Amino acid sequence: MTRVRKDDWVPQGVGGLENRAWEALRETESSVLVTAGAGAGKTEFLAQKATYLLQTGICPAPKRILAISFKKDAARNLAERVAKRCPRDQARRFDSMTFDAFTKGLLDRFRSALPEPFNAPGLYQIVNPFRRDYEDFIKRHGYYGVSAQQLERRLLLTDLPIDLSNGSEVNRALADYWHEQFFGGEEISLSFPMINRLVKLLLQENSYIRRALQATYPIVFLDEYQDTTYAQFDMLLTAFNGSDALFTAVGDDKQRIMGWAGAMDDAFDQFENDFAARRITLLSNWRSHVDLVCIQHEIARRIDDNVEEAQAQGTREIEGEVSAIWQFRSADDENNYLAEWVSREVQSGRVAPHDVAILIRMRADQVEGEISPAFAQRGLRIRNAARSVGEIQIQDLLGEELTGIFVPLLRLGATSRSPENWEQAQQNYLFLEAADPDNDLTQERLLVKLEAFVRQLRAELAHRQPGPDSAEEIAEMLLEFVGTPTLRQSFPAYQRARDFERVWNGFVTLLKECAEHSSNWTEALDEFEGIGQVALMTVHKSKGLEFHTMIFYGLDNQTWWSLTPQQGEELNTFFVAFTRAKQRAFFSQCVERGHAIGWIQQLLAPAGVETIDGTTILGAA
Repeated sequence: MTRVRKDDWVPQGVGGLENRAWEALRETESSVLVTAGAGAGKTEFLAQKATYLLQTGICPAPKRILAISFKKDAARNLAERVAKRCPRDQARRFDSMTFDAFTKGLLDRFRSALPEPFNAPGLYQIVNPFRRDYEDFIKRHGYYGVSAQQLERRLLLTDLPIDLSNGSEVNRALADYWHEQFFGGEEISLSFPMINRLVKLLLQENSYIRRALQATYPIVFLDEYQDTTYAQFDMLLTAFNGSDALFTAVGDDKQRIMGWAGAMDDAFDQFENDFAARRITLLSNWRSHVDLVCIQHEIARRIDDNVEEAQAQGTREIEGEVSAIWQFRSADDENNYLAEWVSREVQSGRVAPHDVAILIRMRADQVEGEISPAFAQRGLRIRNAARSVGEIQIQDLLGEELTGIFVPLLRLGATSRSPENWEQAQQNYLFLEAADPDNDLTQERLLVKLEAFVRQLRAELAHRQPGPDSAEEIAEMLLEFVGTPTLRQSFPAYQRARDFERVWNGFVTLLKECAEHSSNWTEALDEFEGIGQVALMTVHKSKGLEFHTMIFYGLDNQTWWSLTPQQGEELNTFFVAFTRAKQRAFFSQCVERGHAIGWIQQLLAPAGVETIDGTTILGAA
């Protein structure tokens, strides 16, 4: 592939970039910290910078770019954007993954290189311990001077091997905890924080692995940097210490919502200091129109008095109110009026069901049971993104690499023509088969094989009615074509059979569910992806997504009891969720459930957000 001269390079797939984005993109002499608010296009910026670095040869073959995100769907989204903007041989040198996948991949590949006893042979299982699990351990071992919170925090931050020279009780407890996780059961049990500590030890002890990592990745991207934990930052410093690697971190400190999970308090300052980085702030908001951006700014000012006002680039497409607090007397009123309002909006063509999101604080399954009947009476279905199919939540399943491989193939099988899915299926298959981008014969042979399979799949779907049994058989057909070994080798997260089976079983379970209620395969796939269904999710799960219309359900002091001016992270979460809206964001509040949150009403009032009687919303619809 011929390189593009730096001065001749232009953004790919977008009209242009704001001046500050250009500055951050062209900064290749030092690391850069890009602070960018909601809707600023942080993912698109990273995709453009990757394209620039690859196409101009600043990152020459065989060097690669490592991009680390916090969510699987974000990592996949970024990889797909780069694949659409770069030739295949360049896009293959862009490795986009989550922090957990990055560390787990290193552990799975180099586990035997760990010092004893951490290189113990045998299978291991991934665990996600709760506070009560630490409390149980402390009680069983008699460490009464150690709290569960202390043990959990020390696990996140303490280097291996555990230093017992000071004789502290918490260090003894931590050493025993590690020993029990390794040798106290039939299988080794590891949480992701433990994997992080093991990988740091691996990189400290083995300079060959560290140098190989540095030689492979001279450029590193960090997405949603504000949620980086101290342990993750510590591991990165260990991995790239002494190298010339250049980092590009993007984030927004107003969107720091993972403090409970150990996110750094001073992430931005530490990045600037440790990587000698330039800080550049982006101001455009490409998601929301000016009226919503004004409301967002009022919330942002409560978080940071010095925040610069974003420049709204979105277009307002609807008339009437864009935000209000709807107050109801009873839960029945709240559910029925909301369902009727959404139904009328959908029937009028102003919004599609899947472009409406109902955001809640917690207990998605409970809320689904409360509101679904009212929506069902009006022909609307609720998609509870937090519901589990097998051992995986639906929203997580949709972001999995396996799902991203299989759904385009199913879409091709269910339709006579779909250029977008054909392009995606080609990219996926050539990636899975590790096709040499310079070998036209190999690529042609693989694409002929893919085309033959699609014809076979279309024939199968044409004479099979959707149903649980046929869905399972079709899924097995997909897996046989792609190959389980190929999938597991292609994605680090699937290298362990248990991890792969968890995702595979979830995929089959959801496909069977959707096929059971569908009259054709296109309808089944729409249901699988949530198309035509109103999204229900927690505010935390809304991060990274966007919707035409959002409704914050149950905004009262009982449901949102932790939303106070003193709880900075809760306000950040509220801000993040509000900024997911492209056109409208409303709040519902039920007097029967709890009182209004007065300070929120006062905060939003200057931006024109009024509290109104919820029973009047249908007259205005």
